[in-house]
Amino acid sequence: MRIGLIGTGRIGSFHAASLARHRDAGSLLLADAEPGRAARLADRLGATAAPSVDQVFTWGVDALVVACSTAGHADLVVRAARGGLPVFCEKPLAPDLARTLAVLREVTAVGGVLQVGFMRRFDPGYRTARELVRSGALGRLHTVRTMTADAAPPPAAYLASSGGLYRDCLVHDFDMARWVTGREVTEVYAAGSDAGPAAFRENGDIDTAAAVLTLDDGTLVTSTGSRCNGAGYDVRMELAGELDQISCGLDDRTPIASTEPHGPPPAGKPWTGFLERFAPAYEAELAAFVRLVRGEGANPCDGREALAAFRVAEACELSRRERRPVRLAELPDL
Repeated sequence: MRIGLIGTGRIGSFHAASLARHRDAGSLLLADAEPGRAARLADRLGATAAPSVDQVFTWGVDALVVACSTAGHADLVVRAARGGLPVFCEKPLAPDLARTLAVLREVTAVGGVLQVGFMRRFDPGYRTARELVRSGALGRLHTVRTMTADAAPPPAAYLASSGGLYRDCLVHDFDMARWVTGREVTEVYAAGSDAGPAAFRENGDIDTAAAVLTLDDGTLVTSTGSRCNGAGYDVRMELAGELDQISCGLDDRTPIASTEPHGPPPAGKPWTGFLERFAPAYEAELAAFVRLVRGEGANPCDGREALAAFRVAEACELSRRERRPVRLAELPDL
């Protein structure tokens, strides 16, 4: 099997290294808008670098991994699907909902195979939470609390094309709200603050967000996020039911300190970022893609699943801008 990978920045380099170690992945063909960057990574991994993105397609591969900047995702996914290539794409598929729907219609029309990168589905803590909720161990679920907080803001240049805090960051929490509970979001009410670094205001973005989601069985979800959490990278999910309550992401590296006299000690080595915290999950999702390409496993997160989380993020952005509750039924769907 020969896998093409486009985009050799931070996440692309991580994915390339994971595939290079995978015994069933075969050979790698790397490409980047900066050919020299792909060549340097190929030298380190024993892979092949293509002189351009186009040549990944003309030289021939059996599957494609899209890990370039968001602006390039949609065209590459459609091109791969039309060429009969199974494709793994980092989220999001496109910067906005209209283009996302257009991509999925194209992929569906040609019967394409598409897996989207929502890595938390492969994290052991979230998987265990899903099992406990689905088994009824918590009883009737009434409250879910999620949070994603970055230790430091991303570069200002990244903000210009990120899509905003809901679409770029909290979309993972929205995916988990659906995936863990097995329910759909019906309504959102969201607010945000841009009181932090000036780069957020300059790019029409926010650095802190909060949203209340209502699920189709009445369960309430609160989702909060921040780009300015100096204590460290903090991603958690708490699920409370009539019988029990559980938490994901709470361990000896969670960057939070208790003020209680007998509370747990502060984390000695707090998580610093998403690649460190979710490294095993990222590896597992690429392994799942290899199995999917080989016909040995089901698709763990297809385009429709990714769309459902993106529509929640889109509804939150609309709610923030218009300062009102937004029902998911107001947004277009496939």
